[in-house]
Amino acid sequence: MSISDRTALEEQFEEKRRQERKEEYREEQRRKADKSLEKGLEGTFPASDPINVTQPAPSVHDKKPAR
Repeated sequence: MSISDRTALEEQFEEKRRQERKEEYREEQRRKADKSLEKGLEGTFPASDPINVTQPAPSVHDKKPAR
């Protein structure tokens, strides 16, 4: 096996590892989102409106200091 062949194999191996890490990260994010949704749904059944997993951005009034 020549040096260039070995380097190509190492690059393929590293690329495969990067893809696996990326897939693991996506799966972990999906699990976190599912867990957050389940936690938000606890005690809300039956509900007329679905819950919102994300938080809205602060409004202008939220940014003003209290007097």
